[in-house]
Amino acid sequence: MNLSFLPEKIKAVFFDMDGVLYDSMKNHASTWVESFRLAGINFSPYDAYLNEGRTGPSTIKIAFNKYSNRHATDVDIQKIYDTKTALMQNAPEALILPGMQRVIELTIKSGKTVMVVTGSKQPSLLDRLKNDFNIPNYSIVSGFDVEKGKPDAEPYLMALNKTGINCNEALVIENAPLGVQSARAAGITTIAVNTGILDDSVLLTEGASVVFPNTMALLEKWPEIIKAK
Repeated sequence: MNLSFLPEKIKAVFFDMDGVLYDSMKNHASTWVESFRLAGINFSPYDAYLNEGRTGPSTIKIAFNKYSNRHATDVDIQKIYDTKTALMQNAPEALILPGMQRVIELTIKSGKTVMVVTGSKQPSLLDRLKNDFNIPNYSIVSGFDVEKGKPDAEPYLMALNKTGINCNEALVIENAPLGVQSARAAGITTIAVNTGILDDSVLLTEGASVVFPNTMALLEKWPEIIKAK
């Protein structure tokens, strides 16, 4: 694989959480579908994957505009998100995606800063990052921290600000088209790992430099990636 797309010097790697660190998107998709169904809205799993990375309120607003032809009220947003949160708490525990603990370990050992940049506000996963990946709270940008969220550049610009580095010194690992959009809008080189149901072409179209078919394929190439330049 030609790695010429990589930054000249990588000082930090920003990882998305759902679908990159945890095999959690199946739970997110099913709980979004059920939460919307209870509100009389036909929101599909494909919709869930296309909107992955957005903040919860933003996803709800888009679904109401698209499928109910009206704007979601604050009451609508709170009710649906509360339902989704309850369903997520009862969902099967999301497994760590294969090889990703090793990817994080190698990244830290290489002296690079690691941050998690996610639109999620789900405590069931955010609380696990410290024990599973040795990632403390101050190294996380979550849905609690942003106003716009992905696909806006805000989350990744916030990560750059926290680490004090320039966009050409960072690398992003994403799995969602909106996440790729967000990272590229912040000017950061982005690698995608396709752990969902979307075609690779969707991720490439949004600006991913390369798409790996799964996390183990990423791990296989990771030592070369972080030492490439």
